[in-house]
Amino acid sequence: MKRKSFLIGVGIGFAGGLALWKILSKNETVDKSLLYTKFPHADKSNFLLIDGIRVHYQRFGEERCSKKVILIHGYNSSVYVWKTVAPMLAEKGLDVIAVDMVGFGFSDKPSWFDYSIQAQGRMLVRMMDRLNIGKATLIGSSYGGAVAALTALDYPERVEKLVLISAVSNDKPLSHPLMKLARVPFLGEIVSMLLVDSKRFIKWRMKKVLSPANYDLINDEQIEKVRIPLVAKDSHKAIVNTARKWQASRIEREASLIPHKTLIIWGEDDKVIDISEARKLYEEILHSRLVVFKNCGHVPQEEKPEEFANVVTEFIFS
Repeated sequence: MKRKSFLIGVGIGFAGGLALWKILSKNETVDKSLLYTKFPHADKSNFLLIDGIRVHYQRFGEERCSKKVILIHGYNSSVYVWKTVAPMLAEKGLDVIAVDMVGFGFSDKPSWFDYSIQAQGRMLVRMMDRLNIGKATLIGSSYGGAVAALTALDYPERVEKLVLISAVSNDKPLSHPLMKLARVPFLGEIVSMLLVDSKRFIKWRMKKVLSPANYDLINDEQIEKVRIPLVAKDSHKAIVNTARKWQASRIEREASLIPHKTLIIWGEDDKVIDISEARKLYEEILHSRLVVFKNCGHVPQEEKPEEFANVVTEFIFS
């Protein structure tokens, strides 16, 4: 028993020492110069100061287009997830805005921000105000789907239509072991510092997110691009704070109150959020349509970009 306790103590000490080394070696915040040297579509990037927070977004297409679309990424993600489909949607006659939510990508990550889904929705509406957008179609992926859905419930007059992609609609994701760890004080900070920007962890996560049919999308370049906004202390803190503020069960309870025409898109091979969640949303949201892509996992916009762009465009213009 003494030997076992000793080994456990050594292991904990090693993990703590490794975490401390990683903490001390990291920058406080994301190096925004990397946006212009290594990130796709940097020429489309803009920043807005909203309530003291610099929010990063990329805009594609013509502002004069009457159809406005706002793309909202998922948890631990950024505008990078829209790199392929955003230009496609713009080419089809849409004014497309991909936003980095507060705490993610190249947007600011203040420690004082309330990293709840509702707070992200409020910032989204404030951004629309600043850009003089009265109404827009909200397209939310995973956690971004939760933000889009709650925005539709709280600010129905600001939403034209709704597109929910593998959307979070409850608190089931919190049962994942890593999410449980993230919500534990101090331990969450250590785990995030050790894992979030690890290339091995990102590769492992991509294999969980993508359908096996699309593993060809996993390569060193993709991993490095995903990693760029994650290599900073404030990124890790924002990810942990978001996990601790996660409250999405209202969407499941009130989905029937969503009045907007809604397109629900899911991958048949989604291992992150089971396709049964898609069917529940389809049954509850009155004016909804469900599209399921074969050989596709949690991110149809990346795995099936052309099919995705066609389906979304047809829905918006219908």
